Formats: sequence, C-alpha cells, structure tokens
Amino acid sequence: MAIAYSDTGNGFPVVLIHGFCETNSIWDGFIPELSKKYRILSPDLPGFGNSPLPEGEFSIDDIAEIVCEWLDALGISETVVIGHSLGGYVTLAMADRHPEMLKGFGLFHSTAFADDAEKRSSRNKVIEFVKDKGVEVFATSFVPQLFFHKNRNALKADVDRAVETAAKTPLETLVAYTRAMRDRHDRADVLKTFNQPVLFIAGEQDASVPIEKTDEQILLPHKAIVHIYDQVAHMGMFEAKQESLQALKQYLEHVID
Repeated sequence: MAIAYSDTGNGFPVVLIHGFCETNSIWDGFIPELSKKYRILSPDLPGFGNSPLPEGEFSIDDIAEIVCEWLDALGISETVVIGHSLGGYVTLAMADRHPEMLKGFGLFHSTAFADDAEKRSSRNKVIEFVKDKGVEVFATSFVPQLFFHKNRNALKADVDRAVETAAKTPLETLVAYTRAMRDRHDRADVLKTFNQPVLFIAGEQDASVPIEKTDEQILLPHKAIVHIYDQVAHMGMFEAKQESLQALKQYLEHVID
C-alpha cells in the first residue's frame, strides 16, 4: 500500500509516527535537528495527509503491518520508533508483532492500556458527533483541548495549524480510526517483555492520557526513561518543544549510539 512520507538525513533510521487527525507535519519542528545525526522517516498514516485509506474496516494491528511493510520495502530491518498518541498505539503493535525490528521505542503522550468502558463510550460519542456535525466542527472543538488551557494563547499559531490539519481529515478516516482505537488490544505485556529501554514523554495536564495511567505504565518496562512536564497537556512537541526534543535526542543516543 502506498505511504506518503518524509525522509531526511542519513544515519540510523528513526521513525516518527503522528497521532489522530494529524499528519507527519506535526514533527516539522523536530526533524531539522534530529536529522543532523539520524535518518528521520515520518509517514502519513493510511488515510491521513497524502496516504490513502485502506478499504473496509481495519485494526491498529493492520496499520502496524502496513507501516512494517513500508519499512521493509525501504530495506529497513531495524529502527527506533516514536509514536504520538494514536502513533503510540501503532508503535506498540509493531513492537508486539515485530520486536526484532525495534532497537527502541517511545510513547509520546500515549498509553499501552486498552480503552476502558468509559473511554470506549467516549469514542462512540465521537463517531456520532462527527457524523452529525461534520469534521470541521469536531476539529474546532476537539483540537484546542489537546493543549493545556494556559498555553493556548501563547501557542495560538500552533493550535490554529493543528485545527486546520485536523479539519482536512476525511470523515471515513476519522470514523475508521476511532473504531480501531476503541477496539485495540491492551499492550501492557509489550512494555513488560520488551528488552530495550522504553521512552515515555507525558504531560501532567493531559486529559487524553491521564497522568495516573502514565504513572502506572512507566513501572512496567525493565527500563523506562521518563519525562513528565507539568504545564503540558497532549502536545509536548509544541508545549515543551525544546525539552521534549532534548529528551528524544538523549534517548536516541542511549539506544542507538
């Protein structure tokens, strides 16, 4: 399946996977710095940006397989993967199904735990809302809440750009991924069995991945490298850009060099 992607720099390949209603442009602020030392590949997940949506229903595991096949076609047999939110779910599925491909991975505002009953109900409401009101109305209400309210004014340009990107998401993509996220497997065991250090970047103010869930999951790996930012919600690549970029650089040096 065709995947649109950016490919910058040389060196060990590192894959950055965006989240729900995003495209690979979410990483634009990180790629120039990271690509000085590594080959940075960032796909548009199927259905987002310039990548076509798979036909029929699909799971997070199906998307992980598509990403692994894309890497295979590029001749990449080993990589480090960093996933934001939904991208973290895809990353965990990759680590579960193809652990030999991953020299390390990071969860950037993401969780290994499956949706609980309350979260599944919330996903169903999203599907109903977007079918009723449309993607644009959803994007306008959903995206700003991903930023801590105290950061929204200072980061208005980033918030507006994120809303604009989300508003371009096809309705079919939004509904299909909401279902896939709702029904995804619990991947706590992946954290327990993965034999390399796992990176966690989290926000104290994150409503999408509550800090209590992060506190729970960081205890699971053999070795966890943890960065928690107190004035940050779900969008650390903007809300704590320098800190999270530095955390990524240190992690990559640790697991690659």
